[in-house]
Amino acid sequence: MSDSRSVLVLTNPYDVTADVVLRLLAERRISVVRLDPGADLHTGASLTAAYLMDDRRGMLRTASRELDTMRVRAVWMRRPSPYEGPQGLSEQDRRFAAEQAMWGVGGVLASLPGAHYVNHPWDNRAAEFKPVQLATAQRCGFLVPSTVITNDPEEARTFAAQQHGGVVYKPVWNTPYRIDGQPYSVWVREVRAAEITDAVSVCPHMFQAKVDKGFDARVTAVGDRLFGVRIDSPDLDWRRRQDVMTCTPIEVPEAVTRSVVAYLGELRLVYGAFDFAVSAAGDWYFLECNPNGQWAWQPAQTTMAIACALADQLEGRSDT
Repeated sequence: MSDSRSVLVLTNPYDVTADVVLRLLAERRISVVRLDPGADLHTGASLTAAYLMDDRRGMLRTASRELDTMRVRAVWMRRPSPYEGPQGLSEQDRRFAAEQAMWGVGGVLASLPGAHYVNHPWDNRAAEFKPVQLATAQRCGFLVPSTVITNDPEEARTFAAQQHGGVVYKPVWNTPYRIDGQPYSVWVREVRAAEITDAVSVCPHMFQAKVDKGFDARVTAVGDRLFGVRIDSPDLDWRRRQDVMTCTPIEVPEAVTRSVVAYLGELRLVYGAFDFAVSAAGDWYFLECNPNGQWAWQPAQTTMAIACALADQLEGRSDT
């Protein structure tokens, strides 16, 4: 290999999506170190960063590898576990350890010199805020359904009454939720003005004009390479029953492509998973962009193309 620098992949051990790309990097003989910082540092891994008067050094040690953190070519921020303190500590001490890890380890891994981030963790976090997504989408020329985010029940009811094509509710963040101890997902659903209660005042709620959909579309962007699929589902929210949806590759309209590239540039993203509602008239309405969305559920040809594009980014061949 002409460049011996390693790729650092930050993800949990059950991330089969990452495995697809890691196999490609192995075939290309690219050195890879996989780390789940929120968990591995409690089970024998160690990370050191030294900021000296005339030097800077760093070393990551895992059960099987040693990595000079000054020689990382790329960092793939995939799906690491949350930072949690070690078991066996009091609640207060565990919380203290978790926050020290997040600010210490997280800070070190987010500031590796010369590394190419896909995506940088701070850019990922900024791009996850729904209001940021909507405002950026408007600036970048996307069609965006009329949307209100409010904790004022009367504002919500007024907005819903004014949308003659209907209104949907969606949470502004997918907070883990349980009912009777069982995980519960809050899906996008249609609501009427009369159904909106004063409970809206508890926290911000997001209401959006319902698009008269012909189908949904997912556009996965890796740099300036875009991969589109059409999603046909009987459900308002196709994520609810993925076993009944169908996906087929689709061309991304030129205007949408321009807006996607502009959006990535404005939020400093290398990767983004864009969701659209495509109207019966053929208009593409921006719904959201997950800066770290899953992609391996798409048709095999599309999945492999995305994996290759990501491997190119991490290897440093993003211009291919």
